[in-house]
Amino acid sequence: MNSEQLENDLKALVETIDEESFVFDLLLAYGQSKASITRLRKGDYNLSKNPDEILWKKKLFFKKETESDLHGLIDQLKNDEAIIKQKPRFLIVTDYKTLLALDTKTEDTLDISIQELPKHYDFFLPWAGLEKTQLQGENPADIKAAERMGRLYDLILENNPPQTDADRHALNIFLSRLLFCFFAEDTGIFEADLFTNSVASHTADDGSDLQDYLQKLFSVLNTEDRSEFPAFLQKFPYVNGGLFADEYPVPIFKAKSRKIIIECGELNWKAINPDIFGSMIQAVIHPDQRGGLGMHYTSVVNIMKVIEPLFLNDLKDELKRAIKNKKKLEALLERIYHLRIFDPACGSGNFLIIAYKELCKLEIEIFRQLQSKQHGQKQFRFLSKLQLTQFYGIELDDFAHETAKLSLWLAEHQMNMAFKAVFEDTRKTLPLQDGPMST
Repeated sequence: MNSEQLENDLKALVETIDEESFVFDLLLAYGQSKASITRLRKGDYNLSKNPDEILWKKKLFFKKETESDLHGLIDQLKNDEAIIKQKPRFLIVTDYKTLLALDTKTEDTLDISIQELPKHYDFFLPWAGLEKTQLQGENPADIKAAERMGRLYDLILENNPPQTDADRHALNIFLSRLLFCFFAEDTGIFEADLFTNSVASHTADDGSDLQDYLQKLFSVLNTEDRSEFPAFLQKFPYVNGGLFADEYPVPIFKAKSRKIIIECGELNWKAINPDIFGSMIQAVIHPDQRGGLGMHYTSVVNIMKVIEPLFLNDLKDELKRAIKNKKKLEALLERIYHLRIFDPACGSGNFLIIAYKELCKLEIEIFRQLQSKQHGQKQFRFLSKLQLTQFYGIELDDFAHETAKLSLWLAEHQMNMAFKAVFEDTRKTLPLQDGPMST
């Protein structure tokens, strides 16, 4: 099932609501067979004999209600023995303005304006055979980004079929640079929407000049002195850090691929989770991983099960012992700064990213304790001294390697913002600092 198509179907469903067919069209959107829906319409599967009600065994109870309070009604229905006996997965009541729903298995609830249904398409995914446990840690922004980037990748391949390993490496570098630009304009590294707006306003609709434009832009991002560039390009900051340091060919574009780049830029990349960013984007270059809504990756929960006993619990215990002692807190900081984290098969960097973020959180807590001991003393500036060069990984897959580096840079910016939120100050994200990732 394609999440973007599902969302579009639900938008069409609520745009012009047909009360007679609403619930049937809703079920069809989630992949219920037309034959089953036809029989449900006829009454073969409907176990309720009351008007404006549908009770479909193991599927749903649906009721249109315009007179009584919807909240009181759904509370009453979930205890109705006649309904419970048929084990419907969802209870839904609506007056076609508000929609309330209950997942009888998970006890999750939905209380929304019916116009907001497309934003909550994941609530009814069990109808499509996708349980919420399969989607743990994933959010619609992650999924939509992977699908859009997958379509873009397919179009780029169609117009730029790689002939050699060098061609494939250049394409992987290009995608990493593109992803960085999308993330940067939504998280304060660039001005808001700077990259997407510049592509939309400074390139032709047919995509014919986009290759040259991006080639020039990437050069700008690698140049400290931008005086020779046009004013609109000077708005972009100096990035470097290895991401834009070397010159690689940029693919050619056509109208469709340019349009998708702009559509990708319109997504909220701030909502995309850097913890699983690399693994999620792996689906871009492996079409066999795009078939379902879920992306496959090592979850944060499972990563924590590894790194907590490996080193994190020990550091946390040491913090508890040092909590009242300034010298011990400073010694713990030095220990953290001398740590080296190594993943010999790092894939797209999940373990390294989570390890980095957890150590940053620990560093913030140590700084909090040191700050509390500064009464009447000179106030020091607290800035993170954790470096990406403390995190090592080996990966044979070229694209996984590039996305691991990218994900670490994004995680570093995210934690810089976390420092700023606590201490009203942070080190600069730019220029990027290269890490010791190896292929």
